[in-house]
Amino acid sequence: MSRFRGKAWVLPASVAVALLLGLVPLPNWLDPFRPYWLALVLAYWLIEAPDNIGLGWAFIFGILADLMFGTLLGEQALRLTLLAFILQRFRARIRFFPMSQQALLMGALLLIDRFVTLLVHVMLGVPTLPARYWWAVLVGALLWAPLFVLLDKLRLGKRGAL
Repeated sequence: MSRFRGKAWVLPASVAVALLLGLVPLPNWLDPFRPYWLALVLAYWLIEAPDNIGLGWAFIFGILADLMFGTLLGEQALRLTLLAFILQRFRARIRFFPMSQQALLMGALLLIDRFVTLLVHVMLGVPTLPARYWWAVLVGALLWAPLFVLLDKLRLGKRGAL
């Protein structure tokens, strides 16, 4: 943990970049493939530095994302808090999974996230996302390994990452 204290800027910077990546305008054909950056970054920190982040921060980041993205207030807070709860519950096991299994797990968690979104929208009578937006789950799973390595490199420095 002492090495993380010297790089305390990495956590807020990575969350800020994840929020900004969610706001970057994409062409219409590419928008359905946009991964849920905030969930991926939050998942990394929950797995690797659970003392620095938890359910409360997940909720706060979700409310902030709701305000920034213009989604239903509390929707992303619910989604991220659920993700954080699952990751905290199984963190001890997840840390020792090979990267390929972690990517599959992240895909499963992002799929659960899409189902929660669908459920919230159906229950409130809000239009749901078109089916092509489910491709973002696959993109998120594929981006897990490079994102994990990048954040590890930033958090630990030269010697800590692959």
